[in-house]
Amino acid sequence: MTENQSYANDIVPILQTNCYVCHAQNIGLGNVILEGYANLKVYADNSKLVGVINHDSRFPAMPQGAAKLSTCNISKIEQWVADGAPNN
Repeated sequence: MTENQSYANDIVPILQTNCYVCHAQNIGLGNVILEGYANLKVYADNSKLVGVINHDSRFPAMPQGAAKLSTCNISKIEQWVADGAPNN
């Protein structure tokens, strides 16, 4: 179910499991930091977050060197972004 996605309850756990290993505050590979709402919001707003997790040919496929996120997790992130990426 992808209705009413919450940044804190739905999105952060996906990022912690799949993204923070490379894109946490203290790592920031590729100068990309996804930890923290303000950091993530930049990538949600400029379409890069959705592009990379969907392996869109215009973006580097993420997570790099790992399997694509599950369809369910991608849908959750897409819905959160479509809802305006609220800090909820």
